[in-house]
Order: sequence, then structure tokens, then C-alpha cells
Amino acid sequence: MRVILIALVLASAPLWSHGSELEHARKLYGLTEYEASLKVLQALPQKDAPAWELIGRNYYMLGEYKRATEALEKAAAAEPENAEILLWLGRAYGRRAETANPFAAPGQASKARQCFEKSVRLNPKNSEALGDLFEYYLDAPGFLGGGLDKAEGLVVQFEAVDPGEAHWARARIAEKRKEFSSAEEHLRRAIDANPQRIGRLIDLAKFLARQGRYQEADQSMQEAERLAPNSPRVIYAKADLYIKSGRNLKVAKQLLQQYMSMSLSPDDPPRADAEKLLKQVQGS
Repeated sequence: MRVILIALVLASAPLWSHGSELEHARKLYGLTEYEASLKVLQALPQKDAPAWELIGRNYYMLGEYKRATEALEKAAAAEPENAEILLWLGRAYGRRAETANPFAAPGQASKARQCFEKSVRLNPKNSEALGDLFEYYLDAPGFLGGGLDKAEGLVVQFEAVDPGEAHWARARIAEKRKEFSSAEEHLRRAIDANPQRIGRLIDLAKFLARQGRYQEADQSMQEAERLAPNSPRVIYAKADLYIKSGRNLKVAKQLLQQYMSMSLSPDDPPRADAEKLLKQVQGS
């Protein structure tokens, strides 16, 4: 079915207007056919902000973060007040910082922070932008603009958007301070606030595994599986959990192989990330 869908999308490409071609590229992006989407976009004689944004997202999903920032910078130059473009530009700079040499990484990280901050200013109700800025503040050192105080300052904004997200943020802060009982309490309250949100069950499983409470971690993951059977996100998270805790590595390998064969969406971890995890298992 997946192959048929892609073939139908590709077959309907000729002689379209710019808007139709952009929509065609978006459909391919939604099918995680990032290279095919790029070919459609690169053929456009003129590219506006939406086209550059989608080019940047495609490169991001392919793990080509330098090209992603270059495209997203062009999108941001065309629409400097577009919060979504700035969010993705921040993400691309963040991944560049993670993979850069020690001399270049601080500059890339600072650019990521600036993009996240502006995105949140432009759209304070975007929970994804809030989450990315929060994670930056929580993890980055003070000389790069991070800090627990800044992370705490965002909790009020989370409460205005989603009380469950506020509990998640408080849990992350508490764990950073090694207040593990408080962190667990807030994670469980986040689940109670949004009982159908599998991401919070995955967060709890990861937290419990970091505490060495593997049986309870597996139970939380099983609940996520019950809520979302055969979810690619859950399958990936389960494999990742096993690998990080050094357990069930053969099962983790099988899960990743299953994940690589599934129909994914852009909301699922990129196949490139799964490939990296698979190499870890094979090399262990």
C-alpha cells in the first residue's frame, strides 16, 4: 500500500502550479520520502519561504544539518516573524551543535537558543517551541545562556498551555536537582493529566530506567504499548531504553529492524537515528 501511495503521488506531478508542486512535496514529506520531496522542491524556478522551510525540514530529517540551516535561514529571511520556521531553524542549529567540533559548537548552540527564544516570543502557546527552549535552558551551561532559573521561568508558560506539560517540566527540573521522589511524582501527575499521551509513559519509563528500576520501567512501556499497539514511536523508544540500560540487546536489535521496515511519519524518529542505534547494538 505504501509503494502504491508514493507512486500515485509521483505520477501526478507534471505541469502543476507552484502551489500544487509545494503540496506535492508536502505529501512526499508526510510519507517520509524526503529525497523525493527535495527533488520536487529543488526543481521550482522560484522558491518562497514555505518552499525553503520544507527544503530545510527535509534536510533535517536526512541528518544534513548544515544544509538544513542554510535553507531555513533563507526561509527566515523571507518571513522573519514566522515562529514555526524559527523553531525548525533552532532545531537544525541544535543538531549542528551536537555534532560540531568543540570550537564551532558554542556558536551553533547560541544560534539555536536565539531561534527558540524568538519562536516562543512570537507564539507563546506553541508547546513544542516551549519544550525545545526549556530543554535548552535545562541542559546548556550558563555561558551559553542556559540555567535552571531560566528553565523554571518557563513553567508558568507551560501551565497556561497545558498543565500536564507543566508537570513534565517540573519533573525534569527536579531530576536535574536529584530530587528523584519529586520528579517521579510530577511525571505521574503529567500522565494523570493526559492519560492517553504515550510520550509521558515513555518519559516515565526512561526515568525509572535511569534509577535502575527496570521492572517498573518495562511496565510503563507496556502501558504505552497497550495504548498504542504497533506504534513506531513506542517500538523505537523500547529499543532505545534497552540499549541505554544495556539489557535485552538482541530484542533491541529486532525492534530496530522492525522499526526500519515500518511506515513512518515525520513525527517519528528519523530512520537515520534508528540506523545509529542499530550500529551500537551490532558493535556491542
